[in-house]
Amino acid sequence: MAEIIQRDGTWAFDGTTIRITPGLHRSVPLFRQTYGEIAVPLEAVAGVVFEPERKCGRLRMRLREGADPLLQATGGRLPEPADPYRLTVDVDRAGVAEYVAEEIRRSLLLDQIPAEPTKAYLLPGPPVPVSVRSSDGTVSFDGVQIRIDWADTSDRVKRATGPRIIGIADVVQVEWLPNSGYEDGFLRFVTRETALSKLPPEKDPYALDLWGSARRDLLTALVATAVTARLPHPSTRTGVGYAEPAGRLTAPVPPPSDHHDVLLRRLRELGELHRDGVLTDEEFAMTKAAVLRGF
Repeated sequence: MAEIIQRDGTWAFDGTTIRITPGLHRSVPLFRQTYGEIAVPLEAVAGVVFEPERKCGRLRMRLREGADPLLQATGGRLPEPADPYRLTVDVDRAGVAEYVAEEIRRSLLLDQIPAEPTKAYLLPGPPVPVSVRSSDGTVSFDGVQIRIDWADTSDRVKRATGPRIIGIADVVQVEWLPNSGYEDGFLRFVTRETALSKLPPEKDPYALDLWGSARRDLLTALVATAVTARLPHPSTRTGVGYAEPAGRLTAPVPPPSDHHDVLLRRLRELGELHRDGVLTDEEFAMTKAAVLRGF
């Protein structure tokens, strides 16, 4: 057993699995503490390195492309402190960190773990049901359906449409961008009907606009990962040797006639909300213009 215990967390390697447990110290980001322990099978690992620095060092693990739904969903956009495959190491524990890294590298060589992308996810992602309250509303996923309940501060267009329920079978893509604190983020569920008619996140009833607490909004990556883990693996979308950026799945393009039908239905819905007095003239004009850009 090769193990290193730090305030930032613990890595333990038993020859077949690297068990990563986040630390409980207040300096450990909320996302890592909420995501919890991760058991990484050796066959999912592409490499590991220890980076020594003057004040502290870092253990970094690189996974094979396509092995982890978390990396697929977030597309490398997780802030560095929230990355569960990174461990801050005290200077006096540098030797232990090097030993752990060397043991993992030795096992990768002995087991002849390939470096190419995987054909299936080797990690399960977070368990369901999972629910996260964000600045734009609460998003929940039970393994079958996604439900979005809008907050009082959500755009009137979203609140007027009521809770959004999306079946996992209808989802073709998950798009996630974190709220950086300087720029808004979003979590969008692209369906077959909405693949070509994207509204801005603040108006899109299939998207959460992330503009509040960056610390809490980051938790939406839990739902993004749980949904991604249950979508077809990206290798099945692009064939052998796929090389798409993590976090992006290729959505099938609906025929133009179907696409226009979707947009026309959306325009009719907006017209009804406008006639009922739910949307102001300005809100109706802005949202209608956004929909028409999809034609």
